[in-house]
Amino acid sequence: MNIAFIGFGGVGQALAEILHERQEKLEQEYGLKAKVVAVADKMKGSVYHPDGLDVPQLIQSVREDGNIEAYSNAETYGLDSIQTIKDTNADMIVEVTFTDVQTGQPAIEHCETAFKHGKSVVTTNKGPVALKLEELQALADENDCFFGFEGTVMSGTPALRLPKTTLMGNDIKEVVGILNGTTNYILTEMEKGFSFNQALKQAQEYGYAEADPTSDIEGYDVRYKTAILSHYVMGEAISALEIPCEGIREMTQDMIQEALGENKHWKLLARIKKTPHGIEAAVGPEKISNDHPLASIQGATNAIMYDCDLAGPIMLTGAGAGLKETGFSLLIEMIHVQQSRTNNSFIVR
Repeated sequence: MNIAFIGFGGVGQALAEILHERQEKLEQEYGLKAKVVAVADKMKGSVYHPDGLDVPQLIQSVREDGNIEAYSNAETYGLDSIQTIKDTNADMIVEVTFTDVQTGQPAIEHCETAFKHGKSVVTTNKGPVALKLEELQALADENDCFFGFEGTVMSGTPALRLPKTTLMGNDIKEVVGILNGTTNYILTEMEKGFSFNQALKQAQEYGYAEADPTSDIEGYDVRYKTAILSHYVMGEAISALEIPCEGIREMTQDMIQEALGENKHWKLLARIKKTPHGIEAAVGPEKISNDHPLASIQGATNAIMYDCDLAGPIMLTGAGAGLKETGFSLLIEMIHVQQSRTNNSFIVR
């Protein structure tokens, strides 16, 4: 598997390190011979060598010089992202660029270009999946390519693969989840007595929240994840912008303490439910009782519950962010593709 990274920030570097560190294990246990042949990053530059790049040296160049092109053993320098996808010998594109979630660009164009040239894609970008899943999947299928996006909802925690594999045969009637670690961390700290602003500042200091936390605290991040779950797990496409959405910006200490006095907890929840009229989805803060399984989820942790007709309620919890965890979500897709090729078996989509 020849790999090209489109974008090489923290997640891309984490995956490259995993592939290098576990090279022998991946080949012996899964038959995955992964070779990084190209990297293109809008800010850091690009390098390509058809025989493979030296990953430790590449990462050292980035971290010491902030410039991929400080790497000295490439055959070609300066390709842009589209050229890297089209003109290199990569057959797997790792799309981890900074993407505008409202437009899905530039990730959508990168995915389309890859599929049209017979190259598979794994990505952690929510935009393309929330906005154009059906079209992109059709294009991938038409060109016999794989489209992997496990990391778009709960990073390395398999919120998409679980219902499509382990829970096969069930009718999933409802999905409820805590899908944003930043907001769950803020609400947890507020229960300890911190104000909203104090908890937000602490989340930013720990790296859970961005300098501009709007997407998290207004619920927009969860809204796009909800759209992905609705389409992929529940089988009905809903525009993210049509999903009612309320964040936690208006949450006060009085509200938090009142809930605690009622043996309840405030959580920012995504809900997707089957009704006689179709799928209903919403994002917003809810008070849930102490005995609700999601009430015990603390800090920057994510969790999701699937209400199954045969298996009953199934809950999955784990990290919803983190460089290595997100890198893992991309790795598991690559292993899945490799095993499917080796065994000539079906690929779960």
